[in-house]
Amino acid sequence: MVKPLTLAVLGAFASANAFAAGNTLFDEVAPLTDVASAVAVADEGTNGLLVSQGAGFTLNITTLASRSTVGSLSDVNVGRYWDMIDTNRTGPDQGRYLFMPFEPSNQSGNNTGSGALRYDLLTGTATTIVPVGTQNWQRGDASRWAPWGGWMTGEENFNGSTGTGRLFEVTNPVSATATSLTDGNGNLVQRNNLLPLVSHEGLAFDSANNFYFIDENSSGSFYKFVSTNPTAGTGDDFFANGTTYALKTNGNGNGFDWVDIGVTGADQDGRALADNVGATAFNRPEDMEIFTLASGHEAIAFTATGSNDVWTVDLDSSEIFQLVTRDTIDVATGLAIGEDLRSPDNMAIDNDGNLYIIEDQGVPNADIFQVIDENGDGVAEGVKRWAALQVAGAEPTGLFFDPYDGTKAYINFQHPSSDNDRLVMISVSAVPEPETYAMFLAGLGLMGAVARRRRS
Repeated sequence: MVKPLTLAVLGAFASANAFAAGNTLFDEVAPLTDVASAVAVADEGTNGLLVSQGAGFTLNITTLASRSTVGSLSDVNVGRYWDMIDTNRTGPDQGRYLFMPFEPSNQSGNNTGSGALRYDLLTGTATTIVPVGTQNWQRGDASRWAPWGGWMTGEENFNGSTGTGRLFEVTNPVSATATSLTDGNGNLVQRNNLLPLVSHEGLAFDSANNFYFIDENSSGSFYKFVSTNPTAGTGDDFFANGTTYALKTNGNGNGFDWVDIGVTGADQDGRALADNVGATAFNRPEDMEIFTLASGHEAIAFTATGSNDVWTVDLDSSEIFQLVTRDTIDVATGLAIGEDLRSPDNMAIDNDGNLYIIEDQGVPNADIFQVIDENGDGVAEGVKRWAALQVAGAEPTGLFFDPYDGTKAYINFQHPSSDNDRLVMISVSAVPEPETYAMFLAGLGLMGAVARRRRS
């Protein structure tokens, strides 16, 4: 049994290490004001991300895996262009693995297309579970865990014909094995029986297991698939029957309707079907995240790269409005962010529900912004430049805050000039105040005295 004195000492120390706000310290990072600049290749793993430190905690950058540690940079079968990240959210060992696709097309020759990687956070090993070039998979981009335990991904390269713009599920993402880079047995299944072909990036499931996706095109639409079996135990059953809708503003303020686009069979052109029903066009919609408004409404935020803005879709009130634009205030300057917001691409959400925007840019403009929405209405009061990539030729992709550990986040450095794509962990740790250290050390002294008296 632990004595009350011990509990008091440990409790004081624990409170000093507790998160300053909610479940994470990542949102306490000070606004970044330094200018990013490319670092030497040898420093990409430790100094590739420029971040500010906040009062009372430190941030550390650690490389977990890279193309050079997975295999040889000269081997075309070592997947290039590591992209978006998710973890296993159901079943045993939740949160143990990270999953990501490779994004290349096959334009460089045989077996230079896409595949998929699983990283084991427990053992520190990376496994290519879907070998490069499987099913002529090209431009792998999306990454989302499905409620029934599959891992969803898709192709970003829809050109109006079959064999592109496909949605995939790896049905055995946790159990897939491989003894080399080319023999992974991840079961890659196409899911376009009733889902149309589009340029995939962002994917999301809401609390009712409705499935959302976008068409990353200069006139792309925002889609929802409603399964007739939302609690299905497999992807086969979930995607067997249902209806695909697209978002269409209705002219009633910020209101919108979900319009059935009329999918009647497999591998149909989702872009054309959405256009036929007058669905609202966005300029290159890309990634999305589910979050909760202060009203309690469930919402989705999604980026639009071509128009340099981010949108909020209120799923309960059927309203859509802009979350972030170039008129949004930069909290570091008090001025509109303006052209410093360039090509918003990926999104992320931390353990306190804060949203982050990742730019599809290179050094010195590859910034990551935290969204400041103090009143939680889905319209930001400001943005904070949270971090910046410093790797020549690269862009930051797949920022992912660990939902099971508020001290960890992960990000990929994609297509650097060094050709050494990299998975990096960002960890945050609290630093106790000096008086807390004194209390802790004094407590240890008292505990030592008690122990000595017991021994005597």
